[in-house]
Amino acid sequence: MNTNTAYVHGYSPQESRRLGDQADTLAGLLHAGTAYAAGSRVLEVGCGVGAQTVHLARSSPGARIVAIDRSAESLAQARAYVTAQEPAAEVEWRTADLHHLPFGNAEFDHVFACFVLEHLPDPGRALAGLRRVLRPGGTLTVIEGDHGSVVLHPDSVHAHEVIRHQVRLQAAAGGNALLGRALQPLLSGAGFDQVVVRPRTAYADATRPALVDGLTRKTFIAMVEAVRDEALRTGLSTAADWDRGIADLRLAAAEGGTFHYTFFKAVAVNPQG
Repeated sequence: MNTNTAYVHGYSPQESRRLGDQADTLAGLLHAGTAYAAGSRVLEVGCGVGAQTVHLARSSPGARIVAIDRSAESLAQARAYVTAQEPAAEVEWRTADLHHLPFGNAEFDHVFACFVLEHLPDPGRALAGLRRVLRPGGTLTVIEGDHGSVVLHPDSVHAHEVIRHQVRLQAAAGGNALLGRALQPLLSGAGFDQVVVRPRTAYADATRPALVDGLTRKTFIAMVEAVRDEALRTGLSTAADWDRGIADLRLAAAEGGTFHYTFFKAVAVNPQG
């Protein structure tokens, strides 16, 4: 990620756990259909603490993965985590800025980016850099969420308002929490070919307790709760209004509650010639 861009979720131990919970809960949904041939060279950008790297390595034994992140501390966590989970994985770890990639032209067969573009003020510029290091005919896979896709039961204007506060704070940090809906025009505008976007819908209710815990509570609600202090500091909300919204949001994870969220997974090809 751009070193001048704030990561709105922060780098706390709680955020590391949230990223791991999110990746493990959604691995089947988000990684289905992504597998790279043994020997292929794969660049994962913005790998963070390695939460997605584990699943990449697991789905693509023998692929040569280069995982980059701007945070050396996150990379150290990622190395330890992946080594413990997938000791046979062939991963090279590099501290690097997405806007200044230290690689030659056409160096990679595939590029993978999960929940990265949403944090960038100019994702089109980042995509141009990724095209440069991707060989002609190589593929780019991008996964993003879209907070505007949230559907709750019981519904609550107060719950939706705290979600909007998170969206506003991410925008203030230079990102876009609604990016999922824009992937197709974004990738096409960056010069990629054969862009295919497939929505991946996550739905949790009492019949799916693992998703209620892993998606609704530990991934989404935890993410929104984490920006409370910033929302109050910037005057977006009062403590009373915030707490009411979070209480209503938690009802979606309670008995009789439901939660729906749509992720968008795009695969595109770097054109030949």
